[in-house]
Amino acid sequence: MNSPFSRMADPSRRRFVQGVALGGVAAGLGLLRAPGALASGRPAGIVGASHPHALSGTDFSLAVGEAPVNYTGRSRIATTINGGIPGPVLRWKEGSTVTLRVTNRLSTSTSIHWHGILLPFEMDGVPGMSYRGIAPGETFVYRFPVRQSGTYWYHSHTRFQEQVGVYGPIVIEPAAERFPSDRDYVVMLNDWSDDDPEHIYATLKRQGDYYNFAEPTAPEFFHDVRELGLQKALAKRRMWNRMRMSPADLSDVSGYTYTYLMNGHAPAGNWTGLFRPGEKVRLRFINGSAMSIFDVRIPGLKMTVVAADGQDVEPVSVDEFRISVAETCDVLVEPRDDCAYTIFAASIDRSGYARGTLAPREGMQAELPSMDPRQRLTMVDMMGAMAMARPSAHGAMHGMDMPGAAMQPMIMAHHARTEYGSGVDMRVGMPRTNLDDPGVGLRDNGRKVLTYADLHTIGGPLDPREPSREIELHLTGNMERYSWSFDGVKFADAKPVHFRHGERLRIVLVNDTMMNHPIHLHGMWSELENPDGRFQVRKHTLNVQPAQRISYAVSANAAGRWAYHCHMLYHMEAGMMREVVVS
Repeated sequence: MNSPFSRMADPSRRRFVQGVALGGVAAGLGLLRAPGALASGRPAGIVGASHPHALSGTDFSLAVGEAPVNYTGRSRIATTINGGIPGPVLRWKEGSTVTLRVTNRLSTSTSIHWHGILLPFEMDGVPGMSYRGIAPGETFVYRFPVRQSGTYWYHSHTRFQEQVGVYGPIVIEPAAERFPSDRDYVVMLNDWSDDDPEHIYATLKRQGDYYNFAEPTAPEFFHDVRELGLQKALAKRRMWNRMRMSPADLSDVSGYTYTYLMNGHAPAGNWTGLFRPGEKVRLRFINGSAMSIFDVRIPGLKMTVVAADGQDVEPVSVDEFRISVAETCDVLVEPRDDCAYTIFAASIDRSGYARGTLAPREGMQAELPSMDPRQRLTMVDMMGAMAMARPSAHGAMHGMDMPGAAMQPMIMAHHARTEYGSGVDMRVGMPRTNLDDPGVGLRDNGRKVLTYADLHTIGGPLDPREPSREIELHLTGNMERYSWSFDGVKFADAKPVHFRHGERLRIVLVNDTMMNHPIHLHGMWSELENPDGRFQVRKHTLNVQPAQRISYAVSANAAGRWAYHCHMLYHMEAGMMREVVVS
């Protein structure tokens, strides 16, 4: 077998990273088109097509089927919705009732989950909890009232179908628009692999770091020797080896197998949204990836964040933001010059990127920004607040230059007995609680980067009651075994978590791993609290950073059986999932 380095040196890898200019499916891409918009997004494979596919109203028909795609120069079969990747944009109106007829044209079962949507649990679309799924040849009718507005998305909740194309955007028009714009575009980010996801998962189970090509090298060791001395450099390596951790473990699946997509286009396809100089443009970013976290910027343009996970927030101006799997983020930009701007979304491990263009005219392009260097995880990402308080080799405190480090409360973690087993390779003694850390790869990069501490949902919490009880769960795993869990217990072995109907409770999550975990509770809002316990921002998916402790309030006002899981697809399938029963 070739070494990882020889595989990365393969010239064909460039094609994977960039993709091909006319890759994708020969069908509508599902891009949002504002009334009167000039723009774009031609369906890949149809030269000259200029009418993106969007559906609006209250009655919708969707079909899950298969279609050939070509993102890398090699034809593959994808699973599609109405023949497209992504599926069509579904445009609803707040206060209406929608009916969605989903027909399964596959030879296997399928499902559609309406991510972040408040609805009866029977309509949630999770096989084994909400219903049995949609059998081949069957049509399932979803019907529910629309009780919210904003940017959301939908996807399959059946095995790995989400990885192979079963996803699409949702835009819900509010009764009254708080932040009007002249143009309005969905920017959906996804990761595509020519490899069968079953093969990817089996590979990870055999070797958890198979797709990681940035492990520490001999030159780095000698650099540490020069900086720290031989004994401390050896001690540093021994520590990482003893913990069975890697400081390069940023993403389980990398650009070695992934081509990153923007609205169904590979980077070489260059999705384009048009504008007239001086217009206000709303970009609705959706991370519909299976496993990829993106860092998004538009060089030359400030972005004003106006919504997070569909909920309006106090506007905040940034240069860059990190969007974890399943999150959505709405921004306003105001390009005033008659030139093109690159929308650049780099993967967290810097192994690839998605890109598109905002331009006054079709065919224009802007220069691609250089990729930031890949950074290593630090002791703070491994030990949390304890690392911030420990003197380093140079006498300074580890992490004290991080945002919020000086104000870190020291909270001792309490670990369940079930965490002490072969499925858990790490436990954090003192997790950090700060929300103003942008995360590894974005710290001190010279740009204004969005953090959760910057987000403030307009209107405050939905429920003024103080939580009456607390549930603490730890995010756990063993990277060598590729086993993921809550409290060291995989989904298959776990009992449901019970909420009392109508109660207000607090959920505390402690990340005992060195990876980011976007945690999604179905059916109810998660109202994130700041380290002082005050309401911060309302979300449907909360990214928990390595060695971090967060808390959020939940009003258990939705009776039924709900999924609760990490939205990293392979983490969920490997066990980081629970059932929540509200009764």
